[in-house]
Amino acid sequence: MTNAAQALCADLDAAADPERARHLQRFFRTGPGEYGEGDRFLGLRVPQVRAIVRDHRGLPLSGVAGVLASPYHEHRQAALFVLVDRYRRSAPAEQETIARFYIDQLDAVNSWDLVDGSAPQLLGEHLLSRDRAVLYRLARSGHLWRQRVAVVATFRFIRAGQFDDTLRLAELLRDHPHDLIHKAVGWMLREIGKRDLSVEERFLDRHAAHMPRTMLRYAIERFSPERRRHYLHAPRADRPRA
Repeated sequence: MTNAAQALCADLDAAADPERARHLQRFFRTGPGEYGEGDRFLGLRVPQVRAIVRDHRGLPLSGVAGVLASPYHEHRQAALFVLVDRYRRSAPAEQETIARFYIDQLDAVNSWDLVDGSAPQLLGEHLLSRDRAVLYRLARSGHLWRQRVAVVATFRFIRAGQFDDTLRLAELLRDHPHDLIHKAVGWMLREIGKRDLSVEERFLDRHAAHMPRTMLRYAIERFSPERRRHYLHAPRADRPRA
């Protein structure tokens, strides 16, 4: 790890809160067989991490890679915040390099909050006016976090009024076995509905009977009670077992 990377980690370590770290390890399901198995925490809050990152915005990509290799969650989170900030401040040629670097480092983007805090802001932003085939490769990877990156990255497209890729990925991931994908897909469908309810309802009319309950509940969270009942009590189709 470079000196600059070590300095960032040292500042994060100095703010550690062991009691809160124990709570976060339970919250992020780090026990054997759970989705966050083996992850380690310092116990920092996100605003603390962001405040520390402001003093390390110049960390080079080699340093970012070193911090992303850390076993500590907040170290990896800080590295991703540095990367997102650097992407926003960079010229197009360097943005291309940063986006490729991000994809190459996806093994380190291994928790739902790390995905949600980087995929739309970096990969989604980068693909807004580019080919999006990489999202479909990630969605078909069979890897939980890459699949979440694929669908959550489209939040940036939704904000720009572009819904097609989100809907295609939602259909592709509809029968996924993990609730973290159910929640992500339902969340993105809900975001579409905030902007164009008719688009979301057309998707639900075709797929609600097959959707996992969590995905459906997330998608219809903002609906009127009558519309929620309509979708929740519609006849359920048999779904393949996980």
